[in-house]
Amino acid sequence: MPTIQEQASFWDAWNTRARSGRLPATSQRQGQVIEDVVAALGRSDLEIIDVGCGTGWMSERLARHGRVLGVDITESTIKQASARLPHVRFQCADVHDADLPAGHFDVAVCLEVLAHVADQPSFARRLAELLRPGGLLILATQNRPVLERWSAVAAPDPRQIRRWVDQRELRALLQPCFERVHIRSNVPVGDRGLLRLVNAPRFNSALVRLVPPGRIDGWKERCMLGHTLVATGTKPGGRGVTSPRR
Repeated sequence: MPTIQEQASFWDAWNTRARSGRLPATSQRQGQVIEDVVAALGRSDLEIIDVGCGTGWMSERLARHGRVLGVDITESTIKQASARLPHVRFQCADVHDADLPAGHFDVAVCLEVLAHVADQPSFARRLAELLRPGGLLILATQNRPVLERWSAVAAPDPRQIRRWVDQRELRALLQPCFERVHIRSNVPVGDRGLLRLVNAPRFNSALVRLVPPGRIDGWKERCMLGHTLVATGTKPGGRGVTSPRR
């Protein structure tokens, strides 16, 4: 098991390489889905925590809807994010140990972090602890059955924890802490097994003659064939985040 320092070293380098320029299509799609969910709340005064914020690219978008705190273990990345986004608060810390106010946040956003923590049930409980009753969790994580069938995925780095989940495992992790859990997938990928046929360019080119491309991708996403699982859930006990704070 890599230490927290080893993990931070890996993610600092990864963020510099993968998140300092133009975002890949997967991240762009994730960001749009998440912001659409937050925007649908119809508020601009939300207290939002972005767990595993990295370079702060999602924090920047979330700041349109309220006050954002970005938390990540990567010190140099956090320093860069703080300099680039002075209107967003950032904290370099492990969210498990960070001195954060319990029951404070309206929305907790967590992008592709779950697979990289050692104790996933404890992580889910911690996210719930940070939310106020009725608060909203939006969590995106890698979709194991799809990524195991995609040749573009590299082997994990020794400094990296990688424990992908499928939709059933994700639901089982979240349901003890959240109600109204809903899971979708986005960005169809994969080129092995059945996905080799489903995503074959020739097969999809033929389909496009009959069905619009967006509808094809929508069908694949509903069948949980997307790169990412996006889950939403509400912390029990409150009126929900559409109700302003009193």
